[in-house]
Amino acid sequence: MADEKRPVLAIMRPSVYKEESVKLAESMGFDTLAVPMIELTGMQDSSFKPFFEHIVKKEADYVIFTSANGLDFTLQKIPYVMRDMFVEALNRTKVIAIGPTTKKALEEKGIKVMGMPGVYSSKGLVEYLCKDVKGKNVDLARSVFGSTVLTEGLARCGANVLETKVYSLFKPDGEEQKDLIRSALEGKIAAFAFTSSMMVHNFFEVAKEIGTEDKILQVLNGSIVAAIGLPTAETLRSYNVNVSVIPEEYTFEEILRKVKDMLPACS
Repeated sequence: MADEKRPVLAIMRPSVYKEESVKLAESMGFDTLAVPMIELTGMQDSSFKPFFEHIVKKEADYVIFTSANGLDFTLQKIPYVMRDMFVEALNRTKVIAIGPTTKKALEEKGIKVMGMPGVYSSKGLVEYLCKDVKGKNVDLARSVFGSTVLTEGLARCGANVLETKVYSLFKPDGEEQKDLIRSALEGKIAAFAFTSSMMVHNFFEVAKEIGTEDKILQVLNGSIVAAIGLPTAETLRSYNVNVSVIPEEYTFEEILRKVKDMLPACS
């Protein structure tokens, strides 16, 4: 039975992160309602083969991964017997991770990470790399919804950018998503953790489907709303949501720490 004194946190990350997210949140004093408002699916575009060949032929100077998902879906597309070769080839380039979660995922696969930006975002990556990439080949693997801030910014810095889209995102369509909105309307959720702009859009789409857009906005603005970074915060604000928390480090764990600071009941 849940401890009534523990605040309930809505976790809306993809199913692949559910177990670890719940475990972490509960260890920090939250009860959780974990329902994905966004899911992942693999894809392969026409740039994947050139991306692969750039790396194995030592033509890539920098390779950027903007998420652990980007790495996972990249490796899934490479035949198992060739993955060690690919990792060895990556280690002959300068591999850049967007942040500590991605860095950890890379290192767990035996991939050496040259560095990561001080600000874990597309803009942070551009600022981190700009002075070094003029005339260099910079390859990146990420989702189909990746921000153009990164590709356009690197191009302005003089880099030759090759981008491949290795996975896509979609809105799960089930009763549990509607039930999460209903639980929020019943006042059962103290804090909401939004970790992407698409998650925000999907959340409001579900609310619209059940005719509760105005009411859910009132609920959010009477609760703690956390955004993992500035782009997600701006998306929330476009729906007139007051954002309570934006962590300095754009990680889920840091979101939890910041929300916990605002909820003394966490223990």
